Amino acid sequence: MQLRRKRLRSDLLAVDISKLVGEVKETIDLKELSGKRLAIDAYNTIYQFLSIIRQPDGTPLVDSKNRITSHLSGLFYRTINILESNIMPIFVFDGMPPVLKQRTIEARASRREEAYEEWQEARKKGLLEEARLHAIASAKISKEIVESSKELLDAMGIPYIQAPSEGEAQAAKLVKEHIAYAAASQDYDLFLFGANIVIRNLTITGRRKLPRKNIYINIETERIFLEELLKKFEISQNDLIWVGILIGTDFNEGIEGIGPVTALKLVKSYKNREELVKYVEDKYGAFDVDPFEVEKIFANPEVRELSSEEVASLDKIKPNKEKIIKMMCDEYEFSRERVEKFADKLLELSGKKGQRGLF
Repeated sequence: MQLRRKRLRSDLLAVDISKLVGEVKETIDLKELSGKRLAIDAYNTIYQFLSIIRQPDGTPLVDSKNRITSHLSGLFYRTINILESNIMPIFVFDGMPPVLKQRTIEARASRREEAYEEWQEARKKGLLEEARLHAIASAKISKEIVESSKELLDAMGIPYIQAPSEGEAQAAKLVKEHIAYAAASQDYDLFLFGANIVIRNLTITGRRKLPRKNIYINIETERIFLEELLKKFEISQNDLIWVGILIGTDFNEGIEGIGPVTALKLVKSYKNREELVKYVEDKYGAFDVDPFEVEKIFANPEVRELSSEEVASLDKIKPNKEKIIKMMCDEYEFSRERVEKFADKLLELSGKKGQRGLF
């Protein structure tokens, strides 16, 4: 049998079950999340800021030392907007990725390099829209960006958690243990990790222009309940994991010829996974990695337990205006007047923490 696999994913959307999710998602107002704690996928959110907060030709915000500051702008101003809606964020950072993710990481790095070259070429030709699209595709999260993000969150009094491995898995655990009401990310991996409630478009709402089209759409915050997704398609959590494995995840290539609809039919027909694997390999070709190892990553991810003291401390961190000014203005050269205005607003919101409940 000739091997037929999908191209290894190098885009941000790790597992594309959007066709399935689209049938159960609902548009909500941020007011509906008032008083609730959200576990936010830090890398995914920072990537969004690095992608969106750019100049017309795609150049990110930088200081006089040519250090990227787009992520700091997003984290500072948009997080305060979230707090104004009486939402309590916890940012969850990725740790060491599973070995099976290495190829995806390498593929994304290669794609970013290609996009960077295409960006520079488009800029030379004066093709601003093309340049911006390639610039977005070239965005990457460096060690310095992660460190400066954590430093800013510390100064703002915003709690964050360092996951031992996948941040989405840790965020899903916080939701399952009712430490957080929902997990926020653009990725659908959260469902495979078992997050009960997922919020999308938390920090990127507003009017957006479609790439290469003179059409604008409104991006609205969405909420999806895992229970409704499973009930809609009459599947189990494990079935959903196998749908992901068949169409492709961060840890394996999908099988060429199998999309979400076909994958759904197969996992419902072959509850015995050994029989499912045999059928797929006979008809379509071998998996690129052991699918049962991928199943383990989603079903039993590496996460850490939070002590009761850690949970209790999440709402006790206070913002430090002096540190905010020193970092944002003195170090990264943001407008002092605007930063001070928002820092004062942050202090005011922090004083109201005691009035807020978890759910």
